[in-house]
Amino acid sequence: MIRIEPAGAEALLLVLAEAPDAQSAQRLALLAARIRAELGPLLSDLVPGWTSLLLHYDLLRTDHLQLAARLTPLLECWLAEPLAVEAGRRHEIPIWYAGADLAEVARACRLSVAQVIELHAAGEYRVGAIGFAPGFAYLGELDERLQLPRRATPRTEVPAGSLAIAERQTAIYPQASPGGWHLLGLCPWRLFDAGRTPPCPLQLGDRVRFVPIDAAAYRAAGGPP
Repeated sequence: MIRIEPAGAEALLLVLAEAPDAQSAQRLALLAARIRAELGPLLSDLVPGWTSLLLHYDLLRTDHLQLAARLTPLLECWLAEPLAVEAGRRHEIPIWYAGADLAEVARACRLSVAQVIELHAAGEYRVGAIGFAPGFAYLGELDERLQLPRRATPRTEVPAGSLAIAERQTAIYPQASPGGWHLLGLCPWRLFDAGRTPPCPLQLGDRVRFVPIDAAAYRAAGGPP
């Protein structure tokens, strides 16, 4: 059951499901686009989660009761609207599987390094949320044979471009930052650029596949030495 809840003085939280499913990211992307198109002037920000949307609104233009009333017919249409099977753009992202934790992950999962790479690269992932850091796209769902808890001790700095896994998700760190995920590889592409439109090529609901490359191809594609 959908819930509309106040979230502070200038925000509403739409809780759209209790748990994500295979279509959650696509459906949230569709709803977010519809809300931006219909109610954009009333909003200062819209933050998707795996099963929710947080709407920050302009108090000079609306309040939570008015906004909730405007949202109700949009939600009714959204619930009734069929979903295209191939919704979301598809990205193929090159990865040099040479991460600092690759061998450790293989041991923990009782797999060979080659099997870890094969399993990870075989999946097609959905962008389910973007947050933590600008351009940090949470991708799910990870093969259950690779699912591990986060590291007991986070790193103080994870290199930009690091491909990582934790629990049921995988992601690429767009900037150097602290992090507690397991590092599998490196991406040569810059996945967040404030001067680019849009700054992040990955958007909610997009599909991602990872393509293994070697060290030479990584550096030829722009990866640091």
